[in-house]
This record gives sequence, C-alpha cells and structure tokens, in this order.
Amino acid sequence: MSDGLNPDGLTLTRLDRLDARLVTHDWAWARDNAERIDAHWDRRVAEKPALFDGRVLLARACRVTDGACTIELFETRFSAFLTFRESGSPDPSVTNAFAAVVPWSRDGAAILGVMGRESANADQIYFPCGTPDGSDVRPGARVDLAGSATRELLEETGLILPPDASDAWVLVSGAGQHAFLRPVVFPEDAAALVARMARHRAAEAEPELAGFFAVRSPADFQPDRMPGFVRAYLGQTLLGQTLLGQANA
Repeated sequence: MSDGLNPDGLTLTRLDRLDARLVTHDWAWARDNAERIDAHWDRRVAEKPALFDGRVLLARACRVTDGACTIELFETRFSAFLTFRESGSPDPSVTNAFAAVVPWSRDGAAILGVMGRESANADQIYFPCGTPDGSDVRPGARVDLAGSATRELLEETGLILPPDASDAWVLVSGAGQHAFLRPVVFPEDAAALVARMARHRAAEAEPELAGFFAVRSPADFQPDRMPGFVRAYLGQTLLGQTLLGQANA
C-alpha cells in the first residue's frame, strides 16, 4: 500500500518472537563524517538547548524468518544518529530501530503523543517511544526492546500495561526504520484514557509531550505531523484491510 496512508510503501509483518542483541560495530559513516556531525549538532543545540548527546543504539542487521525477528544493534552518539537521520539516512546498512506500545482504548481509538517543542521531533505525533540506549541492555548482550517500550510508555503517559496485555508485535519496516509496535488495549474509553495521561503529564516537572491525540479513522490523520510508520500501521489497521496487529482482534 503506497498512498496517503503509507506514502513510503512500508511493509508490515506480524511477529511471534523478537530477539535483539548488542554487537560491536565500527560505523564507518559516523567516523568519516565526524566534523559534519559536530557542526550539525552545534546547530541543533543552538535551536534546542535541552538536547543531550547521550549514547543510543542503532541497528545494522535485521532478519525475519517465519514470524521470528533477529536484530543486531550497536552503540553510537545521539548526535551521530540525529545527523544521520536528518541527512536522509545515507548509509543503507544502518537503520533506526525502536519499540513502542500502541495504546488502544476499549472503544477503538489509538492514542498518540504530541512531542514537546524542546524535543528533536517537536510537534510530531506518534506513539510514546524513544531510541533504545544502554539501559536497555541485559546480561548476555540482549537488548530488551519490550522493556524499552514499556518504560517509555510509563515515563510519557503514566500507563502501566494491563495484566492481560497482548504480547503480539507488528514490525513496520522501510524508509531507514524498523518500528516494533506492540498494540495493547486498555480498559478505559478514549476520553478517560486521554484524561489519565493528561493528569500524569500535568504532574511532571518537565513533560516530554505537549499533549495527546486520539485517532479513530484515517480521517483523523495529520500527514504533515505523523511519521510514515504511524500512518502505515494505523491505516492498515483502522481500514480493516487486515487483522495484522489489530489490538482487539
């Protein structure tokens, strides 16, 4: 599907198992573009002083076989990742891999966050998530993408997964990204769920999100503010073209 709902022709794959591992990788693109990365970072920090150049994880290999995904991630500076992404992801061997819980209300709305003005993705609308980092690495070099998604959900919305939460995943791939999405139905209707998230946000000293956005149909999409992976997943799910990843299937 390559249209307004999925302009980049992204692929969606249902996953039964996800195995992410930390590996050592000498990223030649970052090494060869060190001066460019530093200059780009200086410009971005001048625009957004709250940006922090921590260590993050990017992916160098991703394989899916019979519903099982194996992905290798390596560590790099956030400034290198930001320059890479905002340059159009010029090294096709490296991708931005991240995981997110997709909160669904009991009455069929997906709830998204609106990024705050001090973030690198200001005013963008997508599921609560973040780039994985060293805190997501477990013994044996396993990268806990599920834990990363759960942590980001809690930090940004205050939501804790219900005990009967589905462990199904949908992988949205393409355009330099691997988005691992875990759809979860919460017991509240959309208004109550958004209100609970808003109370959490109001109690935060420095909230990362500027607000929340409920989507019930493609008519609610804001293409200029919603990344392609969001529109691809929600477009396919909400139009009923497939049960792939449908939270309340």
